[in-house]
Amino acid sequence: MIRKATLADTSALLEIYNYYVIHTTVTFDEAALSLNAFTEKLELILKDYPCIVFEDNNEILGFAYGSKFRPKPAYNYTVESTVYVKNGAHGKQIGSKLYTELLEQLKQRNFKSVLGVLTIPNPASVKLHEKFGFTQVAHLKEVGFKFDTWLDVGIFQLKIN
Repeated sequence: MIRKATLADTSALLEIYNYYVIHTTVTFDEAALSLNAFTEKLELILKDYPCIVFEDNNEILGFAYGSKFRPKPAYNYTVESTVYVKNGAHGKQIGSKLYTELLEQLKQRNFKSVLGVLTIPNPASVKLHEKFGFTQVAHLKEVGFKFDTWLDVGIFQLKIN
């Protein structure tokens, strides 16, 4: 089941997210976020953007949301997308199901362009974005540093309206 996220979901979402913080380079956060910090982040997202969860047997297995791309008013119709699937729950099309619903909600809110900002290499995430018609519009070389490694970032764009 896909449903709107609520603040009651914060702990479950944080658990999913912090796995990626601690074990991967897909996010550039370097230390696990606290419950307070993640709650504040979620409150800001829920105020202005769709945030959804994938739930199966009362367990949240993934989440997706839109967020502000840049703070200037000219960017108000551009949104950054984020999708996370719980470690161990991959291969069930959860990311695809979440992205399908998220993109529909972003269209309904009249956003024009959706950007996926991905650590490169990341074949699974690139494949997911390309499946939905995103095209890579930028490749930023060595812009992030995590786990003693310089990392590239790819920006993928989808025009939806």
